[in-house]
Amino acid sequence: MLTNTAHYQNVLAKLLVEEVERLKEVLASGYNSETFDISTYRHYVGKIEGLRLALEYIEEAEAIMLGKDRG
Repeated sequence: MLTNTAHYQNVLAKLLVEEVERLKEVLASGYNSETFDISTYRHYVGKIEGLRLALEYIEEAEAIMLGKDRG
């Protein structure tokens, strides 16, 4: 059985992955739209990159908690 912290981590990671997928869909569907300019594209790509970085930090935090090297 997962502890509350592990469960929280799993739920958070799942939500972040779902949001990345949603933003990717926005990029794919809105790319050809007349209102979808380069600044909007960069905004969505930046959000995706930030969420992916958050996922990496979750993994790094888990590794630290388990006593693994940060290498």
